[in-house]
Amino acid sequence: MVDKGCLGLRLYEEGGKGEQNYGADWGDYVSFTRHMKHKAGNLGVDLLLIDTGDLHDGNGLSDASTPNGAISNPIFENIDYDLLSIGNHELYVSEIAYETFNQFSKVYGDRYITSNVQIVNPATGQFEYIGSKYRYFTTKHGLRIMAFGVLFDFTGNSNVSRVIKTRDLVKESWFLNAVKYPQPIDLFVVIGHNPIRPSVSSSTFGTLYNTIRGLRPNIPIQTFGGHTHIRDFVVYDTISTGLESGRYCETLGWASMSGINSSTFRGKQKPRGVPNPSQKAIKVSNTTSTGATSNSTSRPSSLVYSRRYLDWNRLTFSYHAVGSQDHTFDYHSGQRVTNEVTQARKQLNLTALYGCAPETYCQSCKPFLADGNIFSLIQTALAATVINESRAEIPRLIIVNTGHIRFDLVKGPFTFDDSFIVSPFDDAFQFIPNVPYNIASQVLGILNAGAFQKRSVDTEIRNLDTWDFHFNTLLIPIDACTAPDDQMKKDSGPRLHRRTEHLTRNPLHRRAPALNPGYVTTDDFGTNGDDTPHSAIPFYPQPNDLQANASFPASGLPETVDLVFLDFIGANYVIPALAKAGGNYTKKDISYYVDKEFTTNSYLPAYAKKYWQANVPSCPVGQGVGYGN
Repeated sequence: MVDKGCLGLRLYEEGGKGEQNYGADWGDYVSFTRHMKHKAGNLGVDLLLIDTGDLHDGNGLSDASTPNGAISNPIFENIDYDLLSIGNHELYVSEIAYETFNQFSKVYGDRYITSNVQIVNPATGQFEYIGSKYRYFTTKHGLRIMAFGVLFDFTGNSNVSRVIKTRDLVKESWFLNAVKYPQPIDLFVVIGHNPIRPSVSSSTFGTLYNTIRGLRPNIPIQTFGGHTHIRDFVVYDTISTGLESGRYCETLGWASMSGINSSTFRGKQKPRGVPNPSQKAIKVSNTTSTGATSNSTSRPSSLVYSRRYLDWNRLTFSYHAVGSQDHTFDYHSGQRVTNEVTQARKQLNLTALYGCAPETYCQSCKPFLADGNIFSLIQTALAATVINESRAEIPRLIIVNTGHIRFDLVKGPFTFDDSFIVSPFDDAFQFIPNVPYNIASQVLGILNAGAFQKRSVDTEIRNLDTWDFHFNTLLIPIDACTAPDDQMKKDSGPRLHRRTEHLTRNPLHRRAPALNPGYVTTDDFGTNGDDTPHSAIPFYPQPNDLQANASFPASGLPETVDLVFLDFIGANYVIPALAKAGGNYTKKDISYYVDKEFTTNSYLPAYAKKYWQANVPSCPVGQGVGYGN
């Protein structure tokens, strides 16, 4: 079973320009899946291709089109998936939700499963499921599967859709009837944009597991999750496990199992010539409890498993597909998709060059505001570009949440595409004028000491939860798409580190003696899951918010400042913070500081056009995060 972790589309279209370990494009993935399906047929085994949602936001090929995904979705549809589920990024904006309902879900029919997600059908005015509620099917070799697709209890969707809470879903008669289906079931497969480790606060897999296990104590359950952007493998009981496959198409997750008790399976339990799964579902590492044990079974089982996390690059794909013979790897269909990606990028002008990034700036591999930390760059860029010309000489404090930065910025060309990869969201800048400095200067500390800022649902704007775009790759497990809590500050789960291995399309040995920086994963099966070994990348925590100062006097401090902030934090966070600091302000005091079309997606391109013109158009390119400059 193969699951890709392409959350938010990061790099899945063209591959990684600056972080070459993720250098496969979608055409390469098409060729890989074709090879693996053919290989599975020859071996006499079943291979399921699975996707767990989030196909929008974070890449120009998706975000630069109208609507978002109009060009990228047809490219994505070239994969013949067996099971798919919806992500929260398909639901923030009504237009995208309807595109998913009217077009994308129809391509895959009953394979697109949205067990707890509905949408208003404009033709009837009634809610109906975006995809199918469940799928009961028999594989090529006779395995009988019941599948569900369940999104976590997401609340940031626009008002045209509805997410049924899992605790309510498992009480619905149709769900209980599907679990107790009258036809034989050999395996339950539960997929979803949903953390697989039930101890994570936003996960609902524990509820699903307990319900199914309570009704069907002897049937294996295999889950595939997402949303927390980590590599993870979880043992629920002796016949149930779960896989989560990272983020942004940095990872292709692989899980295999053998020993399923089925009277109709006609395939090979132990195919010859390939490694077979050999590990029983027994937790071997000191990771967080699954929290899903109320109905768990510990009975002896003949089931054995394996799992693997593949780096998303062409050499890894070709190694596993055809034994590293790169010249035999490409299918015509894969090459066609690669050409479609190239043409679409030209159509959208994604390679338009803003400037040359002089070094690599990472989100978390350096201490906050240290050299090479991206927020030191953000602080400088905000001060240089967020300027109201009529008030340019008035001192200002500019406060932004760190969650608007979605990815690292690698040394090399900074393009139109990169502007979506690093900071894709359209948060505008508002302000309150002439705030006493002794009050305004307290706001940052108050915000950083409080809850992480979250958007309210507003159908006029992207309803994006800020933590949804602050992806700490090393602090695991985290509820990465909701407000953090104390649990998120503990290293309480599987450890992993993001990897950035320098690989090209030229033939070379798949593993070099010296390890390159990247993912180092520990899950319930131990430390041997990463397909390519890496050296660990350091991790440093970052605050909720940062502040840039501009137009301050040469000496001393100003008496008053313009307090500038992002539009979605003003009324709900900045006003209360000002009150706590001794100010008396209301929503009526807030107005736009600059044109609202100048957003968090605008200021880095503006900065690059002015300050990163050295070496244009021949930008020196760095190797990626963890290598230095």
